[in-house]
Amino acid sequence: MRLTRDHSIVLGLVLVLIVTVLLTISWSGDDKNIVRQLDKEPEVSVYMNDTGEIKKMMLEEYIAAVVAGEMFPDWPIEAYAAQAIFARSFTMDFISAGGVKDKYGADVSTDVEETQAFNVEAISPEIQKAVEMTRGKVMTYDNRFVRGWFHAYSGGVTAQAKEGLDYKEKEPPFTKTVDLPDNEYAPPEVKEWVAEYDGDELKDLLAKQNIDVGDIQDVKIIERGPTERVTKVQIDGSQGSEVISGASFRLAVDSTRMKSTLVDQFQFSNSQLRITGTGYGHGVGLSQWDAFKMAKEGKSPEEIVGTFFKGIEIRKIYD
Repeated sequence: MRLTRDHSIVLGLVLVLIVTVLLTISWSGDDKNIVRQLDKEPEVSVYMNDTGEIKKMMLEEYIAAVVAGEMFPDWPIEAYAAQAIFARSFTMDFISAGGVKDKYGADVSTDVEETQAFNVEAISPEIQKAVEMTRGKVMTYDNRFVRGWFHAYSGGVTAQAKEGLDYKEKEPPFTKTVDLPDNEYAPPEVKEWVAEYDGDELKDLLAKQNIDVGDIQDVKIIERGPTERVTKVQIDGSQGSEVISGASFRLAVDSTRMKSTLVDQFQFSNSQLRITGTGYGHGVGLSQWDAFKMAKEGKSPEEIVGTFFKGIEIRKIYD
C-alpha cells in the first residue's frame, strides 16, 4: 500500500508512542504502579507484627511513624521531609505491587525487613511538621511510582539497585551512583566498622539461610561492583562450595555487624573471618546521614531527594 506523507507522519508518531509505552513498561513489569491523582488521602491497612492485629490508618499517619522509626531524634526538618517523600513513594509502590496481602492480608507491616520501620511513640513535632509539609508528595518516573530505596549511610558513594541490593529485575532507569563528600556528621561507627566471626559461628549463621558447606575452610570475595561493593562471595567448606551475592551474605551474617558491602578488608585465616568497611545499609537511593548534612547546609527536601535519583518528578497526588 502506498502511503501519503501525512499517513507516514501519523504512522511514525504511532510507532514512537508504542516504543515509548514499551520502554515505560519494561522497567516496571506491569501497569499496577501507574500514578493517578487521588480525590482524598488513602487509608492503609498495617499488620502489627508485635501483636498480630491489622490496624487501619490514614497514609500520612503511617508515614509519620515510618519516618520516626527510620530516623534519629533531633534531625533537621528538611531531612525528615526528604525521608517522608521517599517513604511515601516506597509505600505507594509497595502497595501497588500487592503489599503483604498474601502473607497477612494487609497493605504493609511494621517489620523493617518486610516493609519499613514503624515507631508511633517516636513521632516528634518536627517529624509531624516534616510529614505535613510534604503531604501527598511522591517521586514518579514516567508517571509511575518510584521505589524509594533508602539506607543509613552511603560511605561516600551510593550504588545502583543491582549492585547494592542484588536486584533481580532490569535496573530501574531512575537509579544512579552518586559520589558524596566527606560527611563530618556521620558517626564514627558507620564511617569505619569491623566485623569478626569464627568458623563455627559463621557456619551456624549461614545454615540459618540454608547454606551448608560443612566446616568453613575459606570465604573470599570473587566479584565487586562499579562502586567496589562486594557483589559475589564464595564459601568453601568440607562438603563443597557455594557462591552467593554480597547482599545475601551480609544479611546472612547479620547486617548490623557487617554494616555494608562497601568493604576494605575481607580476610579468612585460622578459622576467623575479619571484615572492615564503611557505610551502613545497601547503599541504594537516599543516604540518611548525607541527607542530614545537606539539610544542615540549607538544601530543601526536594533538592535532597533529587540528589539521589535521576529523571524523577515530585508530584502531589492528593491534597
